[in-house]
Amino acid sequence: MIGVLMSFAAIGLDMGGSSIKYGIVAPDGTLIEETFSQAPTPAGARPEDVAAAMKQIIEDLKKQTGSDLAGVPVGVTVPGIVIDGVVHSAANIDKSWFGLDAKALLTETLGCEVSVLNDADAAGMAEVFAGAGSKDGSPIKGSTLVLTLGTGIGSGMFRDGVLFPNVEFGHLLLDGEEAEKRAAARVIREENLNWDQYVQRLQRYLSHVEFLCSPDLIVIGGAVSLDHEKFLPKLKLRAKIVPAQYNNAAGVLGAAHRAMNH
Repeated sequence: MIGVLMSFAAIGLDMGGSSIKYGIVAPDGTLIEETFSQAPTPAGARPEDVAAAMKQIIEDLKKQTGSDLAGVPVGVTVPGIVIDGVVHSAANIDKSWFGLDAKALLTETLGCEVSVLNDADAAGMAEVFAGAGSKDGSPIKGSTLVLTLGTGIGSGMFRDGVLFPNVEFGHLLLDGEEAEKRAAARVIREENLNWDQYVQRLQRYLSHVEFLCSPDLIVIGGAVSLDHEKFLPKLKLRAKIVPAQYNNAAGVLGAAHRAMNH
């Protein structure tokens, strides 16, 4: 059991097609490591089933912390476009999320105030407010683009720490295809690319994105960022480009930050 004197600022729930990562964030914005874990996303990822799974996660956290977590807000990520709590697309989850007021459903099911946002936006918030896009605890001035390279390409765009939500730069057309089909990290394995070959793909994509939005800083996340020394130094861009500080916990941290400040 976690010490009863510890303060809890927010809970983050990061939903994916296969798992729901979760954890509690302290008032200083840092993750309470003992609470960080994951649970399987219910088969089919239907909204009511996911909401029930999240309710069970909250119950488990109550037992773990020895607290009823009363008044602790909850932030939830969804792999899709989210506008005012309503989901407008759905990636790797049941299509019944499309058009759903997820904020209303989750607030009712969990019995507390819930904030809902796009998963890539949440990962970006973690980097901008506490990671590679921050300095001395504050967002770096200027335009910051956070990209997560994985099965697809997630993107979060910020100006002086202010989020421009639901930017879908992974779906830009490049050579007649969606960019994530050409430059997501999965193509390294699927097409058996070496690092130099992947750098060529990524260079073309990032040069195109840089032309479109002129970021001052690009933060590269996703599991591939653990190998950043193999490819980031080979990229030639005007913007400064750095690896993300957070990977698995980024969505949880960003969701909790939104809950704390929304």
